[in-house]
Amino acid sequence: MADMEARAAERVIEACVRTQSVRKCVFTSSLLACVWRQNSPRNHRLATIVDENCWSDESLLRDKKLWFALGKTMAEKAAWRAARGRDLKLVTVCPALVTGPGFRRRNSTGSIAYLKGAREMFAEGLLATVDVSKVAEAHVSVYEAMGSTACGRYICYDHIIQRKEEAVELERQLGIPNRIYSETPTDHPTWFDLCNRKISRLMSSRRRCTYDVYSMVYN
Repeated sequence: MADMEARAAERVIEACVRTQSVRKCVFTSSLLACVWRQNSPRNHRLATIVDENCWSDESLLRDKKLWFALGKTMAEKAAWRAARGRDLKLVTVCPALVTGPGFRRRNSTGSIAYLKGAREMFAEGLLATVDVSKVAEAHVSVYEAMGSTACGRYICYDHIIQRKEEAVELERQLGIPNRIYSETPTDHPTWFDLCNRKISRLMSSRRRCTYDVYSMVYN
């Protein structure tokens, strides 16, 4: 399935390239394509920053049998390869676990697939969620800015699950008990810091521009 997802991504980019009216593409990837890495910072005093420059390690994903994460990683890399050197501007958005009113129940299969390995992500400070409306706004913001500043990859999340109560509540809402939180105590601090500064700056700039336009119209 991971190979099929990668081939599908290549074909989407090829279709964009061959369509004369399409010169910009916003590709939806996943935060899972960024967070699973072999190299551990446990000998460092400061937590390692995980941002849009980070890629998940495919061999690690295979070893851990994290097939959903592997598919997302392979697909995004395939999209970048297919777009390289072509007359098409590509930008990717990497959302965290998508949530929102009623969305979890309608998307339970995808949520469960995303959460394979959730205990480890939770323990390392890498389990994050994002409301579906913010994901939509992020895509619009990126697309509108592709003629100027938008480029590369964008990590998109609005909340990091850090406390036991948050993990248990997420399990309850998704109907998947004992999938995220474990009673086994952890004897180390969080080793990673998620960073979504790039998308936050872009979206803040768009909101300011929108507000200025409204002010000019109504004043």
